[in-house]
Amino acid sequence: MRQRDKAILDDLQRFRVMSRDDIIDLHFANLKQPVTACNTVLKRLRRDGYVEVDTQRIPYLYFPSPRPIKKGSAKTEHFLAIVEFYKELRKYAEPKQFIVEPKLGAKGTSEPDAFMIWQGAPFYIEIQRNVYSKKVMDAKIKRYRDYFDSELWKDASWQPKDKRYFPNVWIVSPYKYEIEPQPFRVLQSASVAELMQKVG
Repeated sequence: MRQRDKAILDDLQRFRVMSRDDIIDLHFANLKQPVTACNTVLKRLRRDGYVEVDTQRIPYLYFPSPRPIKKGSAKTEHFLAIVEFYKELRKYAEPKQFIVEPKLGAKGTSEPDAFMIWQGAPFYIEIQRNVYSKKVMDAKIKRYRDYFDSELWKDASWQPKDKRYFPNVWIVSPYKYEIEPQPFRVLQSASVAELMQKVG
């Protein structure tokens, strides 16, 4: 199997689902005929049983095989939003790590949509496509606060040896929430571009 095939399959495992255009953006953008090249590769990966496809959507949606989420699952749009966020990040800098839905602990612990190390800093990412009530958002932030207080994060494999960092919590949402001050940084923006403008 070619390196690019493996990279595509790795991304499908990581993101759970990607549109054909996402795959082009991440793996074929530098070619003269990216659409043709991508279609040829995906056809072969599908024929060989490595990927599954949802042809109800244009562009088609691709999943690793066996498919981790059901066809038509409500989670599909959520995972596609994570891919979109990842692609936007890469316009500024390639994340050093990008883990989708990392497990931080037992049930009831914070459940970020992604963990990343980007531009030298660790982040927990919350991608909100819907507007949450204050009660729901407060509960979400409280779970991060409880995790912070537990100090379990200090043992994470990515932590540098000499110092421990609690990741920034970055809420990506068109809606701005009122969040009480925390002992860790909470960032809010509608997009990567908006945050870059704020810090730029």
